[in-house]
Amino acid sequence: MLPYPNIDPVAVSIGPVKIHWYGLMYVIGIGIVWLLAKRRAKEPGCPWTASQIEDLIFYSALGLVVGGRVGYVLFYNLPVFLRDPLSLFRVWEGGMSFHGGMLGVFVAMAWFARRTSGTFFQVSDFIAPYVPIGLFFGRIGNFINGELWGKPTDLPWAMVFPGAGPEPRHPSQLYEAGLEGVVLFIALRWFSRRSPPRMAVSGLFLLLYGIFRFAVEFVRLPDAHIGYLAFGWLTMGQLLSLPMVVFGILLLALAYRRRRWVTVE
Repeated sequence: MLPYPNIDPVAVSIGPVKIHWYGLMYVIGIGIVWLLAKRRAKEPGCPWTASQIEDLIFYSALGLVVGGRVGYVLFYNLPVFLRDPLSLFRVWEGGMSFHGGMLGVFVAMAWFARRTSGTFFQVSDFIAPYVPIGLFFGRIGNFINGELWGKPTDLPWAMVFPGAGPEPRHPSQLYEAGLEGVVLFIALRWFSRRSPPRMAVSGLFLLLYGIFRFAVEFVRLPDAHIGYLAFGWLTMGQLLSLPMVVFGILLLALAYRRRRWVTVE
């Protein structure tokens, strides 16, 4: 068993103002994405200027935060929202959803594509390889908070999380940081540099994220107020990830079929 580091969730405290590691992880992740995307704007063939890239990252970050909060309330906490709609704005109580954040980013990308006379998939293929960076830091934030822990296990890297009882558990936050962050970043980075057809990078992102998230949910405990949805194992995270796998496969198939049609013509 490995010892849980038990880091104080509050990174900086100045009087009544407290800066939490979780929020700081989002800022660091978005900052790194902003720097890398701006660097790519200087490469030959990039259709946008550095200033336009800054707009894309800003509005994507806004869509991530707003969509993540709305998605959590609608997907994971709907009964509370129906009783108390103002709970949507009590962000200090916690609660963010990746799937909701993804939808918020989709809205931002659609707006940016229209504003710059581009296409949605042109934008999504550009931004997809950078998303795992934000995912990695977000999961590290979950780990520092000691939340979203896994099921009990006797594996040598199990940890005892504060508030989760005395049982050693899967550090599922680190599994997700490794798969959704590191592995997904390497796969998309490698794939995007091999001149794939339009939509293919976006399709691979949806497919791999959906598979990784679905798999980790088997060892991650669901939200206590929701529990399992069916079969004694299906979680809300898995239910929301299944469409990603399906659409990822469809986009990849359409992308390569479209390229064959263009080649034949």
